[in-house]
Amino acid sequence: MNGYKRIKSAIEGEWPDKIPIMLHNFMMAAREAGYTMRQFREDPKVIAESFIRAVEKYRYDGILVDVDTVTLAGAVGVPVDFPEDEPARSNRGNLTSIEMVKDLGHPEVGKYKYVQVWLESVRILKDYFDDEVYIRGNCDQDPFSLASMMRGTENWMMDLLDREHEDLVFRLLDYCAEATTQFIELMSETGAHMVSNGDSPAGPELISPEMYKKYAYPYEKKIVDKAHELGLPYTLHICGNTEPILDKMIDTGTDCVEIDYKTDTLFSHEVCKDRVVFIGNIDPSGVLAMGTPELVKKKTLDLLKIFSDTPKFILNAGCAIPPITPQENLFAMIETARNFR
Repeated sequence: MNGYKRIKSAIEGEWPDKIPIMLHNFMMAAREAGYTMRQFREDPKVIAESFIRAVEKYRYDGILVDVDTVTLAGAVGVPVDFPEDEPARSNRGNLTSIEMVKDLGHPEVGKYKYVQVWLESVRILKDYFDDEVYIRGNCDQDPFSLASMMRGTENWMMDLLDREHEDLVFRLLDYCAEATTQFIELMSETGAHMVSNGDSPAGPELISPEMYKKYAYPYEKKIVDKAHELGLPYTLHICGNTEPILDKMIDTGTDCVEIDYKTDTLFSHEVCKDRVVFIGNIDPSGVLAMGTPELVKKKTLDLLKIFSDTPKFILNAGCAIPPITPQENLFAMIETARNFR
């Protein structure tokens, strides 16, 4: 089997010949290819070259095309900083009052330069690898996360408690759902095999499971439904310990859940087995970046043994792999998976 077929088999619940591997390694890929994050984000050819070099070096199965976590935010007017050698970031929203939601028109994310750079990089990768390597076109933020960035996290948390303006909260979520949907639709035209979004502010470390169910879950489900309408499988990622909401995440209809290392692996296996593909969840910092090859091998083997009774498993880190990660550690994780069974 090639990489594309391995990951496709896992998604379809069929046993692949080897453990499928999909890496969240955009920062490491750029660094190893000799590019700064500024060079990476500005040029789709650089993004594609970085991933091509990484795949040819490490021989993994699936590319998670990611650039940062603020591209959609920038596309809807959130102020964005562009550091030389770190992913783009934002520290404040563009809606200083929830009342400003009344003046929002319709988003047009396709007009934003960095959305187009992201899309073009996926097109290049799909043309290069075709159906040899699985291409996952990440589409940045789910609606709840995007709303959080537009208002700023502190203001957004207060908005959720303000019953007087609850209608405006949902109007903002509707606007953000339109923006996320546009990115999904544009990504579907690139040839990507899968689409995905992150919704980390919706996790239990910031809001209660009840608030997740009311404000985040319905919009995640809308995005999953849109991906399926377009004929694409979908992955949902939420950072942190997602144990209190994992069952509800699966209920969105997502094909895969990408789980942070903070979520207990045995618990995840119990909830996910035969229901959804589990992607994850090696600790990217404490193990991959800072650990020894021996520790990486042990943690990888422990994880593989837990999920050895289901084909619905794709090996990855629990979140983005730091650029300082030693190549020996990444080789150790991949070699352990390749030799498993």
